[in-house]
Amino acid sequence: MKKNKKIVIVEDDLALLRALKDKFESEGFKVLTAADGEKGLGMVKKEKPDLVLIDILLPKMDGITMAKEINKLELGTLMMFLTNLSDPEKISEAMATDITDYLVKSDWNIDEVVGRVKQKLGVK
Repeated sequence: MKKNKKIVIVEDDLALLRALKDKFESEGFKVLTAADGEKGLGMVKKEKPDLVLIDILLPKMDGITMAKEINKLELGTLMMFLTNLSDPEKISEAMATDITDYLVKSDWNIDEVVGRVKQKLGVK
C-alpha cells in the first residue's frame, strides 16, 4: 500500500470523527480533522489532501457549500460525503458538486468507508 495518503475528515459528531480518524490512521493514512466547514475548508486550502470526507450538516459552513468552494480551488482533491441526509433533493445537489461518492451514515460501517476511500485513491 502506498503510505501517507492525506485525508481531511470534516465531521461535527466528535465520537464519529475520532473513530474515523483512528481507523484511517491504523490503515496508514495521514489524517487531519475539522469539526466545522470553515475550518475544514481552511485545512484543505493549506494541506491539499488527496481526499476529503465531508458531513453535509456542519456548523459555520455546510458541506455542500464547502465542496463547491473546494471545487473552485481546482486542487483535484477527491471528495466524499458522509451524511445522515437521504433526501433525494440533497443527494442531487451534493452530486452536482463533483463529489465522488455519497454515503448515508445509517447504511455503512467504518470498514466500508475505509474500503471506499482506498478504492477512490487506488490504494490496496
